[in-house]
Amino acid sequence: MAELSQLIDQGAGRDPADLVLRGGQVFDLVTGAMIKGDVAICGDTIVGVGEDYDGKQVIDVSGLTLVPGFIDTHLHIESSLVTPYEFDRCVLPRGVTTAICDPHEIANVVGIPGIEYFLNASARTVMDIRVQLSSCVPSTEMETAGARIEADELAALRDHPRVIGLAEFMNYPGVIYKDPGAMAKLQAFRGRHIDGHCPQLSGRDLNAYISAGIRTEHEATTATEALEKLRKGMRVLIREGSVSKDMHALQPVLTDTTAPYMCLCTDDRNPLDIAEHGHLDYMIRTLISLGCSPLATYRAASLSAAEAFGLKDRGQIAPGKRADIVALSSLNDCRAEMVFCGGVQATDAAFAAREVLPPVARHSVNAPRVQAAHFRTTANHEDTDVIGILPGKIITEHLHEVIPVVGGDKRPDTARDLVKIAVIERHGKNGNIATGFVRGFGLQRGAIASTVCHDHHNIACVGADYADMALAANRLGEIEGGFVVTEGGKVLAELALPVAGLMSLNSFEQVETDLRALRAAARTLGVTLEEPFLQLAFLALPVIPALKITDRGMVDVVKFEIIA
Repeated sequence: MAELSQLIDQGAGRDPADLVLRGGQVFDLVTGAMIKGDVAICGDTIVGVGEDYDGKQVIDVSGLTLVPGFIDTHLHIESSLVTPYEFDRCVLPRGVTTAICDPHEIANVVGIPGIEYFLNASARTVMDIRVQLSSCVPSTEMETAGARIEADELAALRDHPRVIGLAEFMNYPGVIYKDPGAMAKLQAFRGRHIDGHCPQLSGRDLNAYISAGIRTEHEATTATEALEKLRKGMRVLIREGSVSKDMHALQPVLTDTTAPYMCLCTDDRNPLDIAEHGHLDYMIRTLISLGCSPLATYRAASLSAAEAFGLKDRGQIAPGKRADIVALSSLNDCRAEMVFCGGVQATDAAFAAREVLPPVARHSVNAPRVQAAHFRTTANHEDTDVIGILPGKIITEHLHEVIPVVGGDKRPDTARDLVKIAVIERHGKNGNIATGFVRGFGLQRGAIASTVCHDHHNIACVGADYADMALAANRLGEIEGGFVVTEGGKVLAELALPVAGLMSLNSFEQVETDLRALRAAARTLGVTLEEPFLQLAFLALPVIPALKITDRGMVDVVKFEIIA
């Protein structure tokens, strides 16, 4: 950090600035004006805009428009399938200079040590990673997670310099009906930032939830839902992840009027989608192409995000602000030509200079070995609850189908797109195995399995053949977790994720390549979903309506109870 006197002298032009960006124009997100002139930087801080400056280093940005660095206001880095260091290298060059992460995926596997890993790693990345403390580990009492985190453990990390506040409070019934554990966490963070998670909540229940001090919300999936939450004082985060795709539905809500109260986030996005489409840069250019003004869009991507989360030192290219700057050839196209984070240019040399901590949470898959017979669904009645997938959403339908009982078992029926789904407890606690049915994969044969299984991260497996399901699930134990595709007694493709069964030790480029092979293998089984692996992961999350499955059985999320 620069000395105060240095900031003043360089801003006044008495001393040459450490770095000058010359020849471009600054897009001001307060007035919407374009500001000509140099941008002067001292250390990690902007000290001058719109004037001529001398600099120890001068970078020519002629013909480029400078905008503040983008802020992803809610994401789980684990869902990128790489470590924080590879996430940094993957996403920062696209203009994302701040990421507000909730490490509740790794926390559900190993508890507080997982959060501490992210806190320590975040101090060693070029990107500025801030941490929200995971509020719901486990997310409910209807699943078996690898850990449990109580209010006193969270409070012990409350004042860490990388911590913003309490992460998404998924147990909204616990808030509304004053569950003691939920109340203890809310009380411990009262007056601090608390992130929301209340899909389809409205009316008095929404009023009660917000009254607990919850300020932000990323689960709005319709314009009507987003508008009610805005009117009731929440900051609404438009989400576009690999599975949860709400951007098109919420785009009409983002205007110059609402932009100060709206932000952008990805929640869960993998390297393949980032490579093919982008990250927040993809959201920005898409929103503009759909009719949002550049001013509203770039505000939501930076200034509004900074203000929503209390990051007063960023979000605008102005004196005294952190030097998080993205240089673009076109506002509409939003493709970064250069990126500066805290005054450091995102280059291979900058990434190579980081200290990389050793991984944690190895050998975390301790599931029992299974056989084909474990996937039988024993029953004496044909009426069956079925999870109905809605592509591009993590909410599901609660369907009812008649499935014949043959020899005491309900079998998959691929002609009706009814395949078996199972969740196997992987943390070595009870060995639970639950089975059910799902519609929407298009699967005709074989199986796919994953240890990325929100939020408990047990093994989730979907298949048309029991033997292939057993092969896929057992293979996950051998490779320390990840994704597996099987057919005819053979493994067709796999991606090992040995860090907590969630993250690879390889580069994001290698993970992208492996994901392409996995997606291609899934398609040979008849799978029609664009992102089948993360879609599968969300079928086990019992805080998202309407029907889900955990290792304890099928869960009616609307009633918040296990039904089978």
